[in-house]
Amino acid sequence: MTLQDPSSAAPRKGSPLRPLPKLIFASRWLQLPLYLGLIVAQGMYVVHFLVELMHLVQAALGSDHALQALITGIGYKTTAPITTLNETVIMLVVLALIDVVMISNLLIMVIVGGYETFISRMDLDGHPDQPEWLSHVNASVLKVKLAMSIIGISSIHLLKTFINAENYTDKVLIAQTAIHITFLLSAMAIAYTDKIMSAIAEEKH
Repeated sequence: MTLQDPSSAAPRKGSPLRPLPKLIFASRWLQLPLYLGLIVAQGMYVVHFLVELMHLVQAALGSDHALQALITGIGYKTTAPITTLNETVIMLVVLALIDVVMISNLLIMVIVGGYETFISRMDLDGHPDQPEWLSHVNASVLKVKLAMSIIGISSIHLLKTFINAENYTDKVLIAQTAIHITFLLSAMAIAYTDKIMSAIAEEKH
């Protein structure tokens, strides 16, 4: 019985691709403008965060214009006129700032993780600022992390809604709660599916 030469059973590593597979594989770079667009969106969130933070500081120093800008921005309404910064407004503004940060974190995961997974390696191994999660990122891990981030963002929105509940109808409160529960169940389903697929992959090896 003769052994088959491994080199004849499979193409050599690093062998050039045929024209059509090469074109199809190169099409992954069409996603690059999408990730660059998300970087621009990230910049817009930074500007929005700084503007809201500046309004908060100015309102704390007694600026009526900044206070009204904050109240309008968070959608806070009350029958009594608001002339000074109160605890509820501060809490809603801080939650809005946290919301911006969490969405920004979500963008970073999509930009960095998506580029690393679907376009090209960044060769960050050994870099002191390499994110811990990036060392073992793949499509499944990225989906789970994105689902958890969306749950966090939904939690912030739900908390903002309940703090300002008098300005919302019962229908809106029930709908937002149902949506949040749906996000939770979806994340659990994604994590469970990923666990099953990982177990199957380990059994094959």
